[in-house]
Amino acid sequence: MFKKVLIANRGEIALRIIRACRELGLKTVAIYSEADKESLHLRYADEYCCIGPAQPEQSYLNIDKIIPTAKNFGCEAIHPGYGFLAQISAFAEACESNEIEFIGPSSDALKNMGSKIRARKIVANVGVPVIPGSIEAVEDEDTMIEVAEKVGYPVLVKAVYGGGGRGMRIAYDKSDIRQAMESASLEADFAFGNPKVYVEKLLTKPRHIEFQLLADKKGNIIHLGERDCSIQRRYQKLIEETPSPIITDKLRKTMAKAAIRVAEAVNYTNAGTVEFLVDKEGHFFFLEMNTRLQVEHLITEMVTGVDIVKEQIKIAEGEELAYKQDDIATKGHAINCRINCEDPYNDFVPCPGTVRRYHVPGGFGVRVDSALYSGYTIPVFYDSLIAKLAAWGINRNEAIQRMKNALDEFEIEGVETTIPFHKKIINDEYFRRGEVNTWFVQERIGDILAPEAYESEKAAALSAVLVAYLTKNRKGLAVIPQRAARKTSAWRVGRR
Repeated sequence: MFKKVLIANRGEIALRIIRACRELGLKTVAIYSEADKESLHLRYADEYCCIGPAQPEQSYLNIDKIIPTAKNFGCEAIHPGYGFLAQISAFAEACESNEIEFIGPSSDALKNMGSKIRARKIVANVGVPVIPGSIEAVEDEDTMIEVAEKVGYPVLVKAVYGGGGRGMRIAYDKSDIRQAMESASLEADFAFGNPKVYVEKLLTKPRHIEFQLLADKKGNIIHLGERDCSIQRRYQKLIEETPSPIITDKLRKTMAKAAIRVAEAVNYTNAGTVEFLVDKEGHFFFLEMNTRLQVEHLITEMVTGVDIVKEQIKIAEGEELAYKQDDIATKGHAINCRINCEDPYNDFVPCPGTVRRYHVPGGFGVRVDSALYSGYTIPVFYDSLIAKLAAWGINRNEAIQRMKNALDEFEIEGVETTIPFHKKIINDEYFRRGEVNTWFVQERIGDILAPEAYESEKAAALSAVLVAYLTKNRKGLAVIPQRAARKTSAWRVGRR
């Protein structure tokens, strides 16, 4: 039984893990970079230690500092959260060689699923459909053209290692291949330290469906249902929901069995997610396996009642799963919105800064996972995700309405956020009918305001500020009634 766990992460996911450890009676050690000395997760950890400078490679990615820190604090286990070192086999190996339990899969499983080429081979060998494409990394243009013409254009050139939408480029015909290869390879080398790429058929407007798995060390594997992650922008997930509006009971059983076969093929343990693309005809294809806790795990917890993070820790301790497959019953519908500190009016450029006011929505069926607070300065060095807002309802319509209300209540002042963008999606008639795919955002939503409209919005905002100032100071100057100012624009000063 563990007594103390080191959390090799930051922000809201570190806070989420601390809460799970507390419920299990475990002490926690938080690490932080110099940029994160005011991070909320430090207030709730039992102990904490600065791991290095702000740059991730010198702190949150520095295995040579994290392992000794865990040993010095007497930690028996490390939880990597997601991102950073969560899917790095070398980190799991370092834990194993230092007799520290890595709360995740084995280093072998991480290696097998970390390479998309290797994963495709393993999955195909157990009879799970894979997207047509190359079975090896492609190093020259002629070979890539040969494969592309065999599977048919358009094709997607993808990084062999890594994920998160990086190192991916579309080639619509032969003339696009060279540029797609070079661009994807350069980005893959920069992001993941490996320039290798391969090519696969680009499925037209598929659904992105993933299955959440839990696997113990005794060979038991169960699934917790699917999540529909089709609402994306530049291959980055924006909104997830469970269950999927288009998955029938029959298809769910078939896909769940396929997901479990994938996990069995690599002797997988702990929490993991097998991801598929589903085409218009209902055929599904293996996309990848995320060998870690997913960002969107909270909505699965809301419909199943299973605390996935606590189960991760119990599995790492050697406990047998407390659930059989027949014990898992989903109730209702849940939707998750990823709130980023990005400016949706300016090509979603990241805009970290100081949060002047922070007010979270509440009420039945609403959950917010975040490490923000009023006065907190969001660092420039890390991912722009600042909050996860989830809403549960007895059915999809209720979940959508509850999410709409929660987005209206959510107030984050001082930085730009993607809340307005989420509002537009939630209010879209096609989304409300469940008629979405991975191309939904670019085709249905696009930019939320044209540049000229944005200028008028800013002018209206400045006018409203002036009105408020003059009203407050009452200098006898004529002012425009606030209701008249509101007619000019839907923008509300200081409110998101």
